Amino acid sequence: MLATRMGALLSPPILFFALGMLATFFRSGLKIPYPIPKLLSLYLLFAIGLRGGVELHEAGFSWMLVWTMLAAVGMASIMPLAAYSILRLKLRPADAGAIAAAYGSISAVTFITAQAVLDSAHIPHSGSMVAAMALMESPAIVIAVLLVRQEGTGSGDAKVATKVEWGKLLHEAFLNGPVFLLLGSMAVGLITGAKGRLLLEPFSDKIFAGILCFFLLDLGLLAARRLRDLGKAGPFCITFAIVAPVVQAAVGLLLARLLKLSEGDALLFMILAGSASYIAVPAAIRLVIPQANAGLYVPMALAITFPLNVTVGIPVYMSIVRWMWQ
Repeated sequence: MLATRMGALLSPPILFFALGMLATFFRSGLKIPYPIPKLLSLYLLFAIGLRGGVELHEAGFSWMLVWTMLAAVGMASIMPLAAYSILRLKLRPADAGAIAAAYGSISAVTFITAQAVLDSAHIPHSGSMVAAMALMESPAIVIAVLLVRQEGTGSGDAKVATKVEWGKLLHEAFLNGPVFLLLGSMAVGLITGAKGRLLLEPFSDKIFAGILCFFLLDLGLLAARRLRDLGKAGPFCITFAIVAPVVQAAVGLLLARLLKLSEGDALLFMILAGSASYIAVPAAIRLVIPQANAGLYVPMALAITFPLNVTVGIPVYMSIVRWMWQ
């Protein structure tokens, strides 16, 4: 188990993320121009969507796939409800809703990093988890808005929430650029199968690991800079950002066990359940709950939960899964 954990910790993507954080801590001046990280993130979604679609094509339809998708949607719907009820003990509706949306959604980069670690350890996983990721991206955003709107009647929070243009909200939640690219790439892989993978292999597979490492280097730089904002969050929010993902991942582990998922898929399901969105959700929240404090939900997800999941969560969860599945 120790060897597995150390092997995951020493994988290149995780080490490059740590390198980015160290570069900021030591004030090295290392910076990556903004358009480049955006392009890299789109490439990663394209590559992972294509791979997932090909794997679904090869696996074909199964009731296991249906039950896995239902479990994914169920988790994405229940997590923001549970998070909101806890966050409301200390926070106003708008902030509780924004944080609940972030922790009810998923981090695609954490998922992709976990896939890379599984590949380096030669642990197989299926394209069904890519489909689960696509389904779990958006429901929390809509649920969070409904919660804020319902509870905020008569308050400042309600005045904004009741003016939500639901067409824009649903479009931003389910058809924003990254989600559309992921779903479209998955559809291409599903249609073309092995022929499509073979044709695009030099672009979608051969350079994937290098681009992921470079992207995580940039995220390490960004996460370290966001650590300065944690003073605004306070002990309650910091504790939530540490504890909530672990609890959610544990629930994901139980569901994976009930569904009899493979080792690789079980780890990915745990990561989906225990990650928090710091890209898709903030973009939507600024549109529909603009009075929510971005100084809370962004650094919580990016500066606490994401680094913990990448550096500690993935190797520890992998060790637990391998021990339980033996």
